[in-house]
Amino acid sequence: MTPTHLVILDGDAARRAELLALLRGAGHHAAVAPDGEAAAEALTRPGFDLMLLDLAWPELSLARLREALAPSPDAEPESLEAAERRHIALTLRFTAGNKRRAAELLGIARSTLLHKVRKYGLSPE
Repeated sequence: MTPTHLVILDGDAARRAELLALLRGAGHHAAVAPDGEAAAEALTRPGFDLMLLDLAWPELSLARLREALAPSPDAEPESLEAAERRHIALTLRFTAGNKRRAAELLGIARSTLLHKVRKYGLSPE
């Protein structure tokens, strides 16, 4: 069986952790999105086959998810700087603010990450 790549978006932390453990235990590649914005972001990157979604979650932006799933052909692409800022912010959320781990995942030096964090105003130093 080929492993499925999926993202889990659920407001209940216990259920989210249980689903993650269950799916990973079955050999699938699962990731957790902490909010609707992160889930929409994850869907714009190639590699995900499925999304497990709690539609009753009040913070979920269905409009943003729809846009991520079927972007408007007329939409102007965002700038490289905006994409970089968004990706660094997502990575910092993923690492719970651990800049050393975030720099490692991004493939850049920690000093470069610290410079970009200050440049984009992502977190106080």
